[in-house]
Amino acid sequence: MLTPEDASLIDHLHGGFPLVDRPFAAVAEELGWSEERVIERLHDLLAQGVLTRFGPLFHIERAGGQFVLAAIAVPEERFDAVNLAVNSFPEVAHNYRRTHALNMWFVVAAESPAQAQDAIERIQEAVGLQVYAFPKEEEYFVELRLPALTNAGAAHGA
Repeated sequence: MLTPEDASLIDHLHGGFPLVDRPFAAVAEELGWSEERVIERLHDLLAQGVLTRFGPLFHIERAGGQFVLAAIAVPEERFDAVNLAVNSFPEVAHNYRRTHALNMWFVVAAESPAQAQDAIERIQEAVGLQVYAFPKEEEYFVELRLPALTNAGAAHGA
């Protein structure tokens, strides 16, 4: 369950993180908390699955790298084995099951477009199935902010 204090922490961190030597101490000062408490709450929220990820978003292309969305049509009886094989590649950032003919979708993250293509080819060879690659052609910035606190100050779902 999301407490009002946890919701406040999430709202505070959404869309901004201090770029200083001790960012958690800066956040703690802004919230009137201790640095240890901020770190502990983030660990707990991640462990509980309230947060699935806490970290920066990178524009990998600015560093010469590439993210590629990829998909595979996996026979249901092979899904678990293919999932394990795909996830064993260090270039696979995350993997999602979908209700679609292409039922496995994942992101390949590599230091160059050539390395991304190589990873896709190695995955295809390892699983014996066609990997469909959808490299980013254009980027759009759409920021969606859903406050964790209601106007009344209570956490959603509380």
